[in-house]
Amino acid sequence: MPKILVTGCSSGFGLAIAQTFLSEGWDVVATMRTPQSDLLPANDRLKILALDVTSAESIEKAVDNAGPIDALVNNAGVGMLNVLEGAEMAKIRELFETNVFGAMAMTKVVLPQMRERASGVIVNVSSSVTIKPLPALSVYSASKAALNAFTESLALEAALFGIRAKLVLPGSAPTTSFGKNAVGRMGMDIPEPYGAFVHDYLTSLRSGTEFTTPEDVAEAVWRAVTEPDAPKKIPAGADAQTWFREAGHPVA
Repeated sequence: MPKILVTGCSSGFGLAIAQTFLSEGWDVVATMRTPQSDLLPANDRLKILALDVTSAESIEKAVDNAGPIDALVNNAGVGMLNVLEGAEMAKIRELFETNVFGAMAMTKVVLPQMRERASGVIVNVSSSVTIKPLPALSVYSASKAALNAFTESLALEAALFGIRAKLVLPGSAPTTSFGKNAVGRMGMDIPEPYGAFVHDYLTSLRSGTEFTTPEDVAEAVWRAVTEPDAPKKIPAGADAQTWFREAGHPVA
């Protein structure tokens, strides 16, 4: 059976992706910083491994333990809900270490085995805020925009060896799950001059948004991995699809 490695499986999108591929008969390597065996039902096709994408040693160990994989999903990420003035540079660098450099490091380690077999798929989970700019997400959006550019250029390099690289762009996620992994959490450390604006904006967003579900993202990743002719960028969730159309991007 084909095998997939998914990063950031402790909750949300990553957990749903792992569940989807297991249900479809794939061998799944679900990785997370602190392994939790009770998150997914026991299955002979499931392997749960510790992985910190900001650690080269952790990446090498996890990939070695995983064995040959047919698909890599770089889903691990952190959020930052804050205006630029409220964001500490140290925290900004931490965010880029996970969202951008972590995905690059994972891909760099996995690519040689895929190149040798002349097959494989790499899916990077980005965000539709790179299509529709939103306030209080400037740093987070910048990290995901960098991931987009990386993936689109990578796709050209990887195609030389029969490897596909795709992007999945979720829409708005419920703020509770986003906040658990946020470097700057909602309502915290927002500079006073921006406070009322950010509060009012988030209130309006929550009241009028059909949030993207983990299942939406898992479905989009399934398409990216299993459909050879899937678009390079796949929006996940009704709101993401709307934003794509508004920006003039086709939604297939």
